[in-house]
Amino acid sequence: MSKTIFITGASRGFGKLWAEAFLKRGDKVAATARNIAALDDLVSTYGDNILPVQLDVNNRQDVISAVNQVVSHFGSIDILINNAGYGLFGTVEETTEQQARDQMETNFFGLLWVTQAVLPIMRQQKSGHIIQVSSFLGLTTLPMLGLYNASKFAVEGLSETIASEVAHLGIKFTLIEPNGFATEWAGASAIQTTDSIEDYAPVRAAFAASGENPATWGKPEATVEAILKVVNSENPPQRLLLGKIAYHVVNQVYKNRLEEIEAWKEVSIAAHGDN
Repeated sequence: MSKTIFITGASRGFGKLWAEAFLKRGDKVAATARNIAALDDLVSTYGDNILPVQLDVNNRQDVISAVNQVVSHFGSIDILINNAGYGLFGTVEETTEQQARDQMETNFFGLLWVTQAVLPIMRQQKSGHIIQVSSFLGLTTLPMLGLYNASKFAVEGLSETIASEVAHLGIKFTLIEPNGFATEWAGASAIQTTDSIEDYAPVRAAFAASGENPATWGKPEATVEAILKVVNSENPPQRLLLGKIAYHVVNQVYKNRLEEIEAWKEVSIAAHGDN
């Protein structure tokens, strides 16, 4: 059966790629972007099956209006994909207050506003699937991406909580956790810090060198099959890593964490006190 999919940040990268994949198989797609001209090619190909919606997810009232527009046009929202976001590069000390607030505003609060706006629709339907595009950096960290890491850790905690609150209403949740992919995320979609502190030069150089290996970056087209499997699943995963880097890194991170937890087990338990 055809589904109605609401996807944010659909002008480029994963958002546009996935939107087209859904349209190709006959789904109806409400695609949001700050500049909907970027969706003209999809409109010319898929006609009434796509509804372009101009939206800045940072504006909560505009988000509510956009959701109402989509429901009025298509009648329902079966799947929400919160994809809007960007990467902020630079060390934490170098990051300005405005840069930090802007990063959280889009990556965390924007996602929250869209989720809150869609939940009443799905509660009424007693069905729905919310897919949050997080990152493997919501489970571990890299230097030079401190505020981005923090925004994705926040998305993880928020989404896991909501999932536990709405499961009895027939609403499913999935966190998509990609590693780096060869999209515009690290280019036009990113904001670079302009003021640098010389003491961090070795950190910056090591980070830049780590991205020079082409094998580090996944192929965006390879994610299409994965996202289709997720939306087609009766029991979708709460978390899905995308990419071999994400899999191997997170696997090792969790092993290390469990080892450390066990090594300090006696201290942890003793800290509870006798009762």
